[in-house]
Amino acid sequence: MTSPAQQPPKLVEDLDYYWEGGKMVLTAYFLKNRGYCCKNGCRHCPYGFNDSQRKNNGNTVGD
Repeated sequence: MTSPAQQPPKLVEDLDYYWEGGKMVLTAYFLKNRGYCCKNGCRHCPYGFNDSQRKNNGNTVGD
C-alpha cells in the first residue's frame, strides 16, 4: 500500500507573506522556516544575503 503524496503546508497571509503593490513579499519567518537561502536578494532574508551580492545573470526581473 502506498501513502498519498505529502502536500506542502499552506501559506498564511501576514505570517508567511504579505502583499505590496500587487506583489507577494515573503517574510523572514517563512524564509527561515524554508531552511535555506535562495540567493535572490529577498527583502527579509534571514541569512544575511542582500540584493547587492547577487550576480546579474540575465534571469532577474526588474520593477
